[in-house]
Amino acid sequence: MKKIQFKTNVKCGACVAAITLEMDKVVPNAWKVDLSHPERILTVEGDVEEETIQLALEKAGYKGESIDA
Repeated sequence: MKKIQFKTNVKCGACVAAITLEMDKVVPNAWKVDLSHPERILTVEGDVEEETIQLALEKAGYKGESIDA
């Protein structure tokens, strides 16, 4: 299973709630945001393209920058 990580501008629990609808459309129950990390790392597991995740974040009003693993 593929694992992709993104630096995001998701800052709090309310932000996570705001992206949940769009992220669950793309990868239901296969993503999480580490709010304790300074760069608010979004980790996604599954067979999905980076661009798809970035578009889902943008649709929810947020940004993500892929981190090379």
